[in-house]
Amino acid sequence: MNRLSRLRHVVCLFCTVLLLVPAPLAEACTRVVYLGANDMIITARSMDWSEPMLTNLYALPRGMERSGEAGPNSLQWVAKYGSVVATGYDVSSTDGLNEAGLAANLLWLAESEYPDFTEGSKPGLTIAAWAQYVLDNFATVSEAVEVLRDPPFTLVSANVPGQDRLTTLHLSLSDATGDSAIVEYIGGKPIVHHGRQYQVMTNSPRFEKQLALNSYWKEIGGAVMLPGTSRAADRFARASFYVNAVPQDTDPDRALASVFGVIRNASVPLGIGTAERPEISSTRWRTVVDHKRGLYFFESARTPNTFWVNIHEIDFSAESGEVMRLDLGPEQTHIYAGNATGAFEPAEPFVFEGL
Repeated sequence: MNRLSRLRHVVCLFCTVLLLVPAPLAEACTRVVYLGANDMIITARSMDWSEPMLTNLYALPRGMERSGEAGPNSLQWVAKYGSVVATGYDVSSTDGLNEAGLAANLLWLAESEYPDFTEGSKPGLTIAAWAQYVLDNFATVSEAVEVLRDPPFTLVSANVPGQDRLTTLHLSLSDATGDSAIVEYIGGKPIVHHGRQYQVMTNSPRFEKQLALNSYWKEIGGAVMLPGTSRAADRFARASFYVNAVPQDTDPDRALASVFGVIRNASVPLGIGTAERPEISSTRWRTVVDHKRGLYFFESARTPNTFWVNIHEIDFSAESGEVMRLDLGPEQTHIYAGNATGAFEPAEPFVFEGL
């Protein structure tokens, strides 16, 4: 058997094994971090969901008083940094960038198991505010990881709004230095993967198993063959290859274009999704963060335009105390183009879903 025949045999066997593994009931999302030339760091994510999701952009100032929304024993804090966030159902910060250049993304992970929140537990933090807690309190991934390894809170989850299933998420972090971290709750305890090498995150299985699966495709080589389905493991393999295969361009706009191509390649066309394969869901929107220039790009699957927010043009001061919102409309169909920072309007802060 020659080398090509052996390669085909290994790939066929591997794919057969994957098809025999039961698909978890999970939504699909992808997150990548591009490590470019001249300290160009770009984070991109897709939001894939089985139904239209109410999402708007909010600019949240420093000095906001927060509650973990877990009843009497709730974590309390005051926001140290301002941030721009994309909401989920307008009850959760599911994605965002703070003024220090730290990005946070929440993705689905069916294997998540959270600790029991009982009498005597640490103060509770609703999972809806998990990403916001990080954006409010930390400037870098290292600062956040130091706390999240042994957090001062008990992470508390509840059902997805309007659905009869528990919200099960994992958290990715990236910053302007290219540092990265993945935080998962396995067996009720936080498991943290920290380092620049952790550039990609999708969904099930848990992260360490995704790394093992991806090692098969690294050995084969992405220029030879890549898996093409919308399964989380396949998207992980494609994103891992392309985010490092695209040019290290010194032109930041060309670098952005390459990263947009990577996250679009890992997206799922609108309308794709079947009852038999609930882990495959349509991409509703994508965000791309240019950490160096402080730009937060948003792209809806329902509109032809991509627009951005410049966090350096937002007044995050505690003195202003003003929450601002960019109304994206039903299914994110309001059309903006170019720099949309000036289109934010004063708004009431959204309330985090809690107990």
